[in-house]
Amino acid sequence: MIIPQLLLPFPTSSSGRHISPKHSPFRSASSAVADHFLSFSPLVGVGVVIIIIDQQSDEVMGDSKKLSPMAAATTSTAAATTTASSRRSSCNYYLLCCFVAAAAAVCLITPALTTGVDANSLDANVTAKLSVDASARRPIPSTLFGIFFEEINHAGAGGLWAELVSNRGFEAGGPNTPSNIDPWLVIGDASSVVLSTDRSSPFDRNKVALRMDVLCDVKSCPSGGVGVYNPGFWGMNIEEGKKYKLVLYVRSLDSVDVTVSLTGSNGARTLATTNIKGSASDVSDWTKVEALLEAKDTDHGARLELRTSKKGVIWFDQVSLMPEDTYKGHGFRSELVEMLKEIKPRFIRFPGGCFVEGEWLRNAFRWKESVGPWEERPGHFGDVWMYWTDDGLGHYEFFQLAEDLDTVPIWVFNNGISHQDQVDTSSVLPFVQEALDGIEFARGDASSKWGSLRASMGHPEPFKLKYVAVGNEDCGKRNYRGNYLKFYEAIKRVYPDIQIISNCDGSSRPLDHPADYYDFHVYTSASNLFSMSHQFDRTSRSGPKAFVSEYAVTGKDAGTGSLLAALGEAAFLIGVEKNSDIVEMASYAPLFVNTNDRRWNPDAIVFNASMAYGTPSYWMQRFFAESSGGSLVNSTLQTSSSSSLVASAITYQDKDQNTYLRIKVVNFASSKVNLKISVSGLGANTVGLSGSTKTELTSANVMDENSFQQPNKVAPAQSMLQNAGKDMDVLISPNSLTSFDLLIESNSIRTRKSGPLVSIM
Repeated sequence: MIIPQLLLPFPTSSSGRHISPKHSPFRSASSAVADHFLSFSPLVGVGVVIIIIDQQSDEVMGDSKKLSPMAAATTSTAAATTTASSRRSSCNYYLLCCFVAAAAAVCLITPALTTGVDANSLDANVTAKLSVDASARRPIPSTLFGIFFEEINHAGAGGLWAELVSNRGFEAGGPNTPSNIDPWLVIGDASSVVLSTDRSSPFDRNKVALRMDVLCDVKSCPSGGVGVYNPGFWGMNIEEGKKYKLVLYVRSLDSVDVTVSLTGSNGARTLATTNIKGSASDVSDWTKVEALLEAKDTDHGARLELRTSKKGVIWFDQVSLMPEDTYKGHGFRSELVEMLKEIKPRFIRFPGGCFVEGEWLRNAFRWKESVGPWEERPGHFGDVWMYWTDDGLGHYEFFQLAEDLDTVPIWVFNNGISHQDQVDTSSVLPFVQEALDGIEFARGDASSKWGSLRASMGHPEPFKLKYVAVGNEDCGKRNYRGNYLKFYEAIKRVYPDIQIISNCDGSSRPLDHPADYYDFHVYTSASNLFSMSHQFDRTSRSGPKAFVSEYAVTGKDAGTGSLLAALGEAAFLIGVEKNSDIVEMASYAPLFVNTNDRRWNPDAIVFNASMAYGTPSYWMQRFFAESSGGSLVNSTLQTSSSSSLVASAITYQDKDQNTYLRIKVVNFASSKVNLKISVSGLGANTVGLSGSTKTELTSANVMDENSFQQPNKVAPAQSMLQNAGKDMDVLISPNSLTSFDLLIESNSIRTRKSGPLVSIM
């Protein structure tokens, strides 16, 4: 029956504390239905009240009741034990309830039938008014919304960085030999080939190389030969017609005849192949071999094979395979970069995160180990997220990515503190010098020591580095304040224009040290983050500004990327937007996850070797893509439903210089809302009928997620706004984020230029 599905228990907070109906962020559907039924007859009203009491008391006793998606996602059922005596066992009681429920249904249906009212509109009994004064505007920082990249979840290695070979330098097993060469595997058995490692590599910073002893010859080797193969990061995506650049280093005391192939996952199907042949004199020293392989078929789980049927010993090192079509030829996986471009980030924070700190300092990311020729980079084991990276995606590449995205780089460096150990302030100067050198690498003249290295890597002009962060989440640790001051003083002395970000939160009390910005991180439930839309309302307007460098809904509310999480985050960002006079920047975390290595849930973009999709939290950020550099418009929301709505208004210009008023509304409740929008302050301008749109992010269930099978299950849907004007009555869907983009036109002459409408999709 419809009635039990509409009657909801009171919600609780994420900690299990019950929220009173007066202060609940969710609409009490049971109260609304009771009010509706009471308007028909006293008898029906009494019956409905009985049903409500029975349903809610059963829920408290632990009876399994079907909740609405929002209630199921945000409430915690009491764990009291049900006893036989506590149950109502009277058949007459339940017959009475059924009778009254049926009567109520008749009363509900009859008016709809006689008046022609759509039954679906009966839920739309929450009303609200949004008043927008377009004449009251405040500039929004051009850097307000950006992205944060951390090497977590194989976000870079096996993800954004397009290298297809995992452990390409055989260093992942450590510097000592013999060592583990995972995921490389042998082709053949122990009687025909033996694999081992030694320290014969020509590269001083990564000495481990692979030695392959071939014990058979062309007559005794298995068909196709013996050798070694690499499956990449859970399979290599090889596509018909595309080209792949192979680079490897080889050495032997004898002549070599090696077949390099791209094959299907079981090695049975050949996708592309080339041969490496050389006399003993050609390969007696380490020799660099390059080839371009063109795939004649497609396999999303392919592997790279090195085979031979020639008896002898061959050494291999630094085996690389990259798609030829990386983004702008800079080594980034093109489709992932395109997804980043869609949310128009105004900054990129890198490379972490905990990745910067390390569990121990010996395993922290150090920028000097990640620059120069890729073959010479030693790589390191990231002991926080527990996997090896060859650091092909290094200090230089992060700045290149920022430039490719036309966004501002924000460099986070280690300040002598990890999760488990730290350097005393008296001994931190080498770390300070490392930071200064890293800034010189980015900004120094091509004739400077570190600027010349950047120039030799292909970028003679300095990168536009203006922001640096001293550590990550280290505030409160024993040496942080002392270490921080050493960095602050040294950087300001040499680079006075550099803006320095402290790890300490200054939103509720003043910092006890100088800073240009303070870091603010929040991971919490959807209801908590929704309520934090007012987090910065009372923050002091003097002193450093806030950098919300990590935010997300986590835990049960989030799943692996739910609509519910996105709605809580959207409400929080509306609060950030409204407080953008004190909040300068904000970024979601984490950005990427390889679905084969989920170290953290949820994430904005999910991918495997061949596919990628955005979670609802990714799409949520698209609604804020035009905010940076726009203008905040004064808006006032009045509602009859407590605090389940959050709204804001901005103006912005598209690429054709058309001006839009964007109104964003988050409905965090499971009820529809009749919203009356009234816009004033346009002067002689008006709202264009043909150029205005409505975009909505919602789904049937608030816990719905996207997947490889349904990548757009929860994605923005855009439509033309039929009743666009200064005064509009609109219906806001339950559990939704909605944007109204109103084209602002001159009263006498239409000013919209030719070109496509701005699109959130």
